[in-house]
Amino acid sequence: MSAAQEPHARTARTVTLPGRPCSAAAALHVVGEKWALLAVREIFFGNHRFEAIARNTGAPRDRLAVRLRSLEQAGVVERRPYNERPPRYEYHLTDSGRDLAPVIRALLDWGDRWVREDRPVVMLHEPGADTDDPGDGRADGPVHARASAHAHDLDAAWICRTCGEEVVMNTLTVDVRAPGWDRSGPRASSPSDS
Repeated sequence: MSAAQEPHARTARTVTLPGRPCSAAAALHVVGEKWALLAVREIFFGNHRFEAIARNTGAPRDRLAVRLRSLEQAGVVERRPYNERPPRYEYHLTDSGRDLAPVIRALLDWGDRWVREDRPVVMLHEPGADTDDPGDGRADGPVHARASAHAHDLDAAWICRTCGEEVVMNTLTVDVRAPGWDRSGPRASSPSDS
């Protein structure tokens, strides 16, 4: 079992949703609303305070507050106090939230290719940078706001950890393991399903 396949400590209860049992559906149940992913993007970019997250997402404040609360309950973000009087909190990504970085990158890439004519946000790769420390001792965001001379536009690929090859769509198959389901949908019950 690869590191990507190892089970992690669950931060949210398993939910039963209508339709096909699927981890994508379960993930979208937690982060599939626009303001949720945009809040994660802002925290990933290093904006931890509610005011900055609200300004940079354009989310209505009441809806953003609800989304941040649900992300906290799901274990995607955590609140950390930064002021005692009055009590004020910052939002930081948990391990679960940091694991959404490839999702944000994929959405940026897709938007650059299919939606926008410009590239308003570009992710840079800085070889040799200490990726565990974003500068404040808490590993929950990008390392640098400005790129060094060695940084370059990120041109990431989907690489199989088992064989080391780049994954392309025509090399993928779907193995549906949910009982009673196949690729086309729910199977008719048979005596072996009981």
